[in-house]
Amino acid sequence: MTDRAEPRAAAAGGSLAEDVAAFERHLRDERAVSAHTLRAYGDDLGQFLGFLETFLSRPAREVRVEEVDVLSVRSFLAHLRAQGLAKSSIGRHLSSLRTFFAFLRREGRVEANPARAVSAPRLPKPLPRALSTGEAAAVVEAPGDEGPLALRDRALLELLYATGLRVSELVGLSLSDVDLAGRQLRTLGKGRKERVVPFGEKASEALLAYLPARSSLRGPRTRRDRDPLFVNARGGRLTDRSVRRVLDQALAGAAVTRHASPHALRHSFATHLLAAGADLRTIQELLGHASLATTQKYTHLDAERLLEVYRKSHPRAEADE
Repeated sequence: MTDRAEPRAAAAGGSLAEDVAAFERHLRDERAVSAHTLRAYGDDLGQFLGFLETFLSRPAREVRVEEVDVLSVRSFLAHLRAQGLAKSSIGRHLSSLRTFFAFLRREGRVEANPARAVSAPRLPKPLPRALSTGEAAAVVEAPGDEGPLALRDRALLELLYATGLRVSELVGLSLSDVDLAGRQLRTLGKGRKERVVPFGEKASEALLAYLPARSSLRGPRTRRDRDPLFVNARGGRLTDRSVRRVLDQALAGAAVTRHASPHALRHSFATHLLAAGADLRTIQELLGHASLATTQKYTHLDAERLLEVYRKSHPRAEADE
């Protein structure tokens, strides 16, 4: 039964501190949680009780559960934020409160769970680490050129790194979307927004080597104007999951030991362009970001290069000889 079940009528009881003690007994005796988990709940709820003493201006032993409302919980989270706690830690405290009040609701001590009405802090999504230029080159060259599927894998990896496409955009490409003579392609990004992205000679060479192999895989088909650019061994459109497998194999072949996702090639594309002097507005258009703020978060330079650029650029960075 969850806290969404129809609760029993709220029962009279002792203080909130006694409710916390009852909850800890429940965790230990009925749920048999580990000592570490029990201690974590106790610490979180102990901090909440300590906060309520100040918030309600009375000792915790006198605070009753009926006095705790949504404002109390929100104020507690704001207090944790002011103390400099990370969003992940604040989210854990909120989760502890939700579980505690769900227990009290099942026991008939409260009619509603005040922590359920409070949103958890949004955690930032960590960006994938960019590959070095050497790692990126080794990965895209790893498939080699022996056989149709190797040629396909080399072409799709070269194109991913050359354009910064999302994997969904890559597998959505049709043959008619690619202009080999002009070395550019047309893709539909988020929100069905179309953009044109250039690609370089290495990607062009890989595509030209792959296309005859693609024809052998594809066979005679109708509606060739919508033919998928990248196909599987049966001639059908390649999937996102297949691209993941191709990259995993390339990472192993290139002896790149750390984990990388297909998104890491997109991140590497942006990072390497920025490091070579491309401006953020251009990178924003190439990536198809609606906001420049997204691009700024998406790209990074290492501290040493930032220091080098600063020393070379700022007129007061170095002492006179």
